[in-house]
Amino acid sequence: MLAVSGRPPVDAGLWAVEMKWDGIRAIGRVTGGQCRFYSRNNRDLSGSFPELTSALADLLAGREVLVDGEIVAPEPGTGVPSFRRLQRRMHVVKPAAELIREVPVQYLVFDLLDDSGESLMTLPYTERRARLDELAIDLPFARTPPYYANVNPGTMLEVARDHGLEGIVSKRLDSTYQPGRRSPAWIKTPLRRTTEVVVAGWLPGNGRYTGSFGSVVMGAYDEGGRLVHIGNVGTGWSMRDRKTLQARLDEIASPESPFDVPPPRAVATVARWVEPILVADIEFREAGADGLRHPSWRGLRQDKSPHEAKVPTLG
Repeated sequence: MLAVSGRPPVDAGLWAVEMKWDGIRAIGRVTGGQCRFYSRNNRDLSGSFPELTSALADLLAGREVLVDGEIVAPEPGTGVPSFRRLQRRMHVVKPAAELIREVPVQYLVFDLLDDSGESLMTLPYTERRARLDELAIDLPFARTPPYYANVNPGTMLEVARDHGLEGIVSKRLDSTYQPGRRSPAWIKTPLRRTTEVVVAGWLPGNGRYTGSFGSVVMGAYDEGGRLVHIGNVGTGWSMRDRKTLQARLDEIASPESPFDVPPPRAVATVARWVEPILVADIEFREAGADGLRHPSWRGLRQDKSPHEAKVPTLG
């Protein structure tokens, strides 16, 4: 189930508020004493996070459950989830013990969809959360964060801002779980605007970036299903990340532009094109008719497909 974007609701008595976690969404299935994690596009994430599968399987041994949550990588000291930090784990299929120690992750469980063969998706949010609380998931690697009812969502948004979190998600107390649907019964209110884009190519760098990319060409699908240019992003990488991404771009090089609508001539004449198969997460200040303004790279996403990258609304 997905949330729509919007302002926090004003009728506080009808809504619960959860913090918005800056990670990757994952369904957890525990059955037969084993646990597997799956992304939104049904990709098996289990190998990348063996400590999470072990922790949940051990806690719920002998029980069969289906849960919904977010895999996050907390920053040392603050505990604030960092998507950039999570990048070091989410693309490694079999992480070494050293990487697991260097970049610990957590699974934040916020919904219970099935318990011992009983589907709970038609139950209201409050009943599902009550059943989830009975599982007592409170471990270093997996826990159930609280939700807040009968509070002003606007106030909770300020709490999220004060703690450096990504925003809030407001969920109607009577809402059922509607898999695959983006429902107005859930409203996400981020503090920073982010969007997914298709990596369409790159522009050569100069100076210290000679021999590598200077910026990445961004695309997104418009209402007509056409891939269009929405700007270039040139910030957000460490040198190590830049080298890793360059190697990936070289692997998927293409002789032709992937755009259905020709990009600006200044881009088209110098760009090195790639197959439009990579999806990146981008933070930006606002979207204009000429594309994203002040974009910053946050990382590649493996949990979303290229056609999910839509042109952001203006403003």
